Amino acid sequence: MMKTPSFRRALALFSVLFSFAVLAGPVMAQSVIQEIRVKGVERIEPATVLSYMDLRPGDEMERDALDTALKNLFRTGLFADVTFYQDQNALIVDIVENPIINSINFEGNDKVEDDDLLAEIQMRPRQAFTRPRVQADLSRLYQVYRRNGRFAVSIDPKIVKLDQNRVDVVFEVDEGIVTKVESIRFVGNRRFDDATLRSEISTKESRWYRFVSADDRYDPDRMAYDQDLLRRFYLSQGYADFRVLSANAELSQDRKNFYLTFTVEEGPRYRVGSVDVDSALRNFDAQVLYPEITVKNGEWYDASQVQDSIDRMVRKLGDMQYAFVNVRPRVERDRSKNTVQITFFIEETPRIFVERIDIHGNQRTEDRVVRREFELAEGDPFNRTKLAESEQNIRDLDYFEKVEVTHKPGSAADKAVLDVEVAEKSTGELSIGGGFSTSDGPLADLRLRERNFLGRGQELLLAATISGSRTEFDAGFTEPYFLGRDLQAGVDLFHITRDLQDESSFDQQRTGGALRIGYPLSKSWRQSLRYSYERNDIKDVKDTASLYIQEQAGERVTSAVSQRLTYDTRDSRLFPTDGFLGWFDVEVAGLGGDAQYVSGKLGGSYFYPVADNWVFNLLAEGGTIHGWGGETVQINERFFLGGNTLRGFEQAGIGPRDLDTEDALGGNYFYRGTAELSFPTGLPQELGVKAHAFTDFGSLWDVDQASTAAQLMDDSSIRVSTGLGLSWRSPLGPIRIDYGIPIKEESYDQAENFRFSFGTRF
Repeated sequence: MMKTPSFRRALALFSVLFSFAVLAGPVMAQSVIQEIRVKGVERIEPATVLSYMDLRPGDEMERDALDTALKNLFRTGLFADVTFYQDQNALIVDIVENPIINSINFEGNDKVEDDDLLAEIQMRPRQAFTRPRVQADLSRLYQVYRRNGRFAVSIDPKIVKLDQNRVDVVFEVDEGIVTKVESIRFVGNRRFDDATLRSEISTKESRWYRFVSADDRYDPDRMAYDQDLLRRFYLSQGYADFRVLSANAELSQDRKNFYLTFTVEEGPRYRVGSVDVDSALRNFDAQVLYPEITVKNGEWYDASQVQDSIDRMVRKLGDMQYAFVNVRPRVERDRSKNTVQITFFIEETPRIFVERIDIHGNQRTEDRVVRREFELAEGDPFNRTKLAESEQNIRDLDYFEKVEVTHKPGSAADKAVLDVEVAEKSTGELSIGGGFSTSDGPLADLRLRERNFLGRGQELLLAATISGSRTEFDAGFTEPYFLGRDLQAGVDLFHITRDLQDESSFDQQRTGGALRIGYPLSKSWRQSLRYSYERNDIKDVKDTASLYIQEQAGERVTSAVSQRLTYDTRDSRLFPTDGFLGWFDVEVAGLGGDAQYVSGKLGGSYFYPVADNWVFNLLAEGGTIHGWGGETVQINERFFLGGNTLRGFEQAGIGPRDLDTEDALGGNYFYRGTAELSFPTGLPQELGVKAHAFTDFGSLWDVDQASTAAQLMDDSSIRVSTGLGLSWRSPLGPIRIDYGIPIKEESYDQAENFRFSFGTRF
């Protein structure tokens, strides 16, 4: 059984008093310490004990000095008991050492791992065991379980004595059940009912479907956050005097449920009476800021719009070189009219120029790799928008776990220093992976990739993919700043074999390489050029294959140049939520080789944030290919639609088809489009699960090849499908499931409702 702190203090006091009682007489007879002897020590050297006492032979044997020495010894935490007594001319120090902790163990814990509990406590093996440390760590363990919603937990520390003055510390844990929030009530709310207010706070009442969430567990920190959420909500509705009078959490007697009660005072509702801008900036026309103000006269007062107006004005002023400007709102209430007068006051600040750019945290990545992503250079006028764009550019490199770009005052009032703090992450990958997709079947992947080769921002790739219907070997190298300029140059080599027997009764083998270079035309426009050379072999053609395909069996060499023009205003290249990406591709084959054709594609993808974590994406693309010099377009050069490009239909599921053999032949013209809404599922955001509602449409037609095939079905009618999808960025890799239903199709099209893909690397 463990002794309480009160018992220990009483024991120590008794020891001190007893020592003084023993020494009281001798001290009078002998006032000088001639010798100090230490007894009872096992692990600790006597000299160490003497150093803690701060007493030496020759010192006066005074009661205050002995009291101080005794307290110093107890304060070390090394001793369970200390006794002073006098033996003739010597002061005897009798020591009982605290035991040493041999091990710390947890029993009965299931929901919280041993490592997590051990990380919370301060005791460690080979430390001296003290009961105050046990009590302090016990308190920390209770806090861990309460943060996990287990207020019914019981933890009993036990001490197992071993030989050589050692002990094992065992915490016996009865975790109990999760203490849920049974009900959330509000007192004083008249304008909004309880259900409305419950929807505005983060804590939720316990329901069966919240088994994957912790929102229905009581957390004092979350309850404090809920009070702030209530204030924000009422302030956004015009209740400028709103207050949370109290927030109470009551635990039931059986310790199974919490009952939360928020007492509020709504106050009157205010409208906006007037909005003004008061500027202390010299020679500055405040009228340029009025378009940035979203608060309007006569509307209900909304504190969130006030903050949004401040943010917009700060960005506008930042673009006008006022880097350290401060915009403060003054809100004056007229309670007789229930109106507020809002004045945005702009404090005086000079125009700012960039003095220098400092970069920290890049251990391997060269400074120039980060600097070249900046839209600002040293000596340029400060621009807040360009600063934000620079930060996003660095994030899009995907070399760093953390990117934080801030500005601070420089050496003069009109200068600013841009400070870049990054934390590097691994950019090299030696990965082996596996997965499954509806189009390729089971797959294995071996990949050696370095996205920041030697810290220079270069990319090196060696990869091999083997699946049920595809084998691919790739090698590539990319220099993003060729010749020290914003020229992205690269070289690729590839060898690909594809099993297209199910779709078109043949196998395809492609071997070749490409040279490419890309460069910016402006901030949003970019041009890339590419030369490719490949040997294409149509082989293993079935005897029952369409004559359209049998006539094209054999090798064919393609030598082609192509270009891509892109327009990109997306907020992120990795995970876009806003902006537009457009592209225009042209390829010409015939500079040597056998193939002679011209192809082009035009497309765009628009992202729009509908609400928080709700993103609407609209995509449209169309293309055409034509032979020249008397050549016709071969099957390996045509377009195919279906699968990922037109959900609800199989890979190559629509377009020209030989009905006698059911072989897909591809087409010379196509268009396709997608309207998709991505939205949260209600699961915790950190799980990375999203739902999708989509509609796909498109068409594929025209085969410019003469043949004696019995029946060629070639129709340019539109096909449409609609469906739902679920995606999960799981720890094992991205997983996506789509269920599409064709709602407009031709009789010879091949439908596919479920589409599943899963891939991982480890």
